[in-house]
Amino acid sequence: FCLLVLSLTLSFSTAFVSPLPSSGKAHLLSATTPDVSDELGSTTVARDNYDEVKVDLSDGRDYPIYIGTGYSEQEASVLLKSHVQGSKVLIVTNDRIAPMYLDKYESRFSAGGDLIVDTLVVPDGEANKSMEVLQTILDKCLSIGLDRKATLIALGGGVIGDMVGFAASIYQRGINFIQVPTTVMAMVDSSVGGKTGVNHPAGKNMIGAFHQPQCVFIDTATLDTLPDRELQSGVSEIVKYGLIRDAEFFEWQEDKMEDMLKRDPEALRFAITRSCQNKAAVVKADEKEAGLRATLNLGHTYGHAIESGSGYGTWLHGEAVAIGTAMAATHSGRMGWIEPELVQRIYKLLERANLPVELPPDSPMNRETFLKLMSVDKKVENGTLRLILLKGPLGNCVFTGDFDQKAMIDTIDEFVAECDGSAS
Repeated sequence: FCLLVLSLTLSFSTAFVSPLPSSGKAHLLSATTPDVSDELGSTTVARDNYDEVKVDLSDGRDYPIYIGTGYSEQEASVLLKSHVQGSKVLIVTNDRIAPMYLDKYESRFSAGGDLIVDTLVVPDGEANKSMEVLQTILDKCLSIGLDRKATLIALGGGVIGDMVGFAASIYQRGINFIQVPTTVMAMVDSSVGGKTGVNHPAGKNMIGAFHQPQCVFIDTATLDTLPDRELQSGVSEIVKYGLIRDAEFFEWQEDKMEDMLKRDPEALRFAITRSCQNKAAVVKADEKEAGLRATLNLGHTYGHAIESGSGYGTWLHGEAVAIGTAMAATHSGRMGWIEPELVQRIYKLLERANLPVELPPDSPMNRETFLKLMSVDKKVENGTLRLILLKGPLGNCVFTGDFDQKAMIDTIDEFVAECDGSAS
């Protein structure tokens, strides 16, 4: 379970939150055997060529996550179009994904001739997750006369999903959208749960809204064209779920990491489904991040500082999170909250995923930069920095402002000791 510690102004109150039922650990759901599982707190139906994980929300806003490969064109079209209410669709993608998949999805929504389908291609990359590109999306919506029954389609990775979702949340005070993630990072994390937004020069994801999609449609075949570096980046979020709430999943990764990196279809389908089960359960319990959902940000406070301080685009999000996770593990270990052996296991698994666990010598990061950027993190409350740290056996974490500040400073100093930024 995950111990949730909420910091108050001058004192701290502790609430115990159990993501898993008290009956015991979750079993490893077979990715190929039809089953219904709620042992992680979510509902999953496994079909022949895809799994369906349900995100349970209030007020009839439940939606499915489809995870599979080898969809027939008719099957994909029927699934996607069943979540379109109006007659107009705008597919938004980037200039890297468009040549590979835009025609396919345009055909899937156009099948039957009952929808008017428009497309928009925007520049790729984290540096373009901006107000300027958001304006381009809104301009397109207006120019083609989208009404409040229209549906936006986010075809791409996390940058596209976040921006298109945010555009949908504010266009005419909110229209529907569908997530079609094409990266591991987006499939296992950013496409699920309704967090949308753009970056600001002062911080990552500082401008945004919660806006849930109508569905998430995952075709793992798109990972065949994903560069190795981006595949590895996404794995950092998979590792996270095992660390914060699903020890068996972490152990599975220790056994199957190379299979994932080799893009073994069964391993990828299982890893993505299991991650989505975990994410769906957390979102069900805490949609607006009042507490429990914040634990999904393990390593992110350190990681976001690295992304912003190094310049957006220097690191992929998952790479920065991997370093941040190593920092969180080191911080936790330094306080005696986790055993040294677990710290070593975390480092080893991240390294086997070909993810960075330290800053390079040419990094501009230093203690002052870290502290400045962490001070404007979204988890700061009443001036108190709160972090997600590991505590206890594998699969346990805390969300707290009640931690050893010196241990945090010592951790930062250790990671920046050899950096150029620390010498300036």
